[in-house]
Amino acid sequence: MLIDTHCHLDAAEYDADRDAVAARAQAAGVEGIIVPAVAAFNFQSAVDCRRYGGVEIALGMHPMYVHVHREEHLALLDEAIRKERPVAVGEIGLDRFQSRIDRPGVHEEDLERQEFFFIEQLKLASKYELPVLLHIRRANDQILKQLRRIKVPGGIAHAFNGSVQQAQEYLKLGFKLGFGGAMTYTRATRLRGLAAELPLGSIVLETDGPDIPPEWIARQRNEPAELPRIAQVLAELRGIGAEEVAARTTENAEAVLKLRASV
Repeated sequence: MLIDTHCHLDAAEYDADRDAVAARAQAAGVEGIIVPAVAAFNFQSAVDCRRYGGVEIALGMHPMYVHVHREEHLALLDEAIRKERPVAVGEIGLDRFQSRIDRPGVHEEDLERQEFFFIEQLKLASKYELPVLLHIRRANDQILKQLRRIKVPGGIAHAFNGSVQQAQEYLKLGFKLGFGGAMTYTRATRLRGLAAELPLGSIVLETDGPDIPPEWIARQRNEPAELPRIAQVLAELRGIGAEEVAARTTENAEAVLKLRASV
């Protein structure tokens, strides 16, 4: 059994064959998929993915959609959390790559708005005692600062690409670290080193489908059925069996997201 802890199954890229994508995942042994929302406009489409067996949802407002977020959407998120009982608040976080202030058309206010919505959603996660799914780009230190200030019951640092020291800080705060397609590229030596050296108990697997395709389908659409092969890469990097990787990463995901309690 494998759990894809991060897949946007409701994305438009899957509109033509979403049923087949879900069926391929099940056939490949991916028995759990976490579908995170990105903004108020797709809370319902994430919820609708529960029609597929093994799917759970997270509800949140992604930093890359800060231009569409409104303060009143936080009340909608609060209501949706109470009604839909997601396993996490997410996808939330900070993106200092897409929002570089030296890029034409992007301003300091964008980063300030990102931080505002991130903080308010951490407060909601704390209120409902839910873990969070973090989007982090060039912002590990800023995110860790807020996590130390606003206590949440852990979560997942999605697509982790920080330092060993930053990884250790996330682990101290009860987080797991998400690894997926980026780890499969032979040129990604630093990331592959992290995947090999960090404690196996700290790692969960993800695809981020339809994005971050693994090396064997580079520049193509990603999907949860690729997760077993991603797990095999992790096993090879660590010099252990794929069965152990599957068992341990599944245990890690169930623990941090309290999946057994949510069923």
